[in-house]
Amino acid sequence: MKRLPALPACCSTFRADWPLPQALPGSVWLSTEFNPTELKAEDFANSALDMPASIQRSVAKRQAEFLAGRLCARAALLQLDGTCASLAIGQDRAPVWPEHISGAITHSNGRAAALVALKREWQGVGMDLENLLSAERAQRLAKEILTPDELQRMAAGPVEDIGLLVTLTFSVKESLFKALFPLVQKRFYFEHAEVLSWSRAGSVQLRLLTDLSPEWPCGSLLDAQFCLYEEQLLSVVAIRGPAPSVA
Repeated sequence: MKRLPALPACCSTFRADWPLPQALPGSVWLSTEFNPTELKAEDFANSALDMPASIQRSVAKRQAEFLAGRLCARAALLQLDGTCASLAIGQDRAPVWPEHISGAITHSNGRAAALVALKREWQGVGMDLENLLSAERAQRLAKEILTPDELQRMAAGPVEDIGLLVTLTFSVKESLFKALFPLVQKRFYFEHAEVLSWSRAGSVQLRLLTDLSPEWPCGSLLDAQFCLYEEQLLSVVAIRGPAPSVA
């Protein structure tokens, strides 16, 4: 296996401990913590990674999170099947994965992670990491993130769950988009999916509220999972088979 350059000082040693309730067989997850104040001008070159022009023009925080995410992804790909690739930025600003790979990168509040899998195992994967919203901020943002039915369910539930519920709904819809967009090549938004149910054990069920493709019509059901990961919320949507179920 090819040996990768040493990690820059701004990134911690990779962690591979899977934090979510259900393992994804045939996938690789890696995470790292990053500190923008320790980023050096030569870190991209020393890591054998190109710095895209858009990243060169950005602030240190954006440069550090981009570098950390790409380092996680490259190491995860190498561990998965020996693929050694540096990921370009696509027209939709998402990473361009090798043809046989499904993958996702996320970063938030000094932590970055990548999840990769072979497409023959998982045709789509999406992942999102978010800071937990306070109850007050969640109340303010709820109408932008939740559908009318989701708002009704939130209002009927415990007040103490509002921060968690709105954060979860935001995060899992972000993961859903990352998993499905490469398959359908059609943009969709928060109002085009709903969280039908969730449990504190980490399971979530989603339903599409719009037609995205013949394979993914309105009513398609998808499973997701989440966990509280060191005071942040991590969600994953992973699509194994080619045939979704329809409500």
